[in-house]
Amino acid sequence: MDKEGNEISLIDVLGTDIDDIIDQVELKVQISKLYEQLEKILTKREKEIVLLRYGLTTSGYKTQREIAQKLDISRSYVSRIEKRALKKLRKELKSEKSLI
Repeated sequence: MDKEGNEISLIDVLGTDIDDIIDQVELKVQISKLYEQLEKILTKREKEIVLLRYGLTTSGYKTQREIAQKLDISRSYVSRIEKRALKKLRKELKSEKSLI
């Protein structure tokens, strides 16, 4: 209750718009689902390439050439693996969305 006897909610105290909080929570849920799917459906190599390529590691994002050098494979092979992994993720996330 405030000084005038009006009820105060947590949102009032935090001073944040409710839509911003909902958006932040939704984003965290989506990120969590993405990491779940990375673990669940991608091979070890696909996962490693996606994590490196899109900066989902502490070292930031890497170019296909940098990843190729690190894994001792060609840049074009990195590209093919990346495309295959993204296709798998897209398919899985679409099917999951249709279930909701």
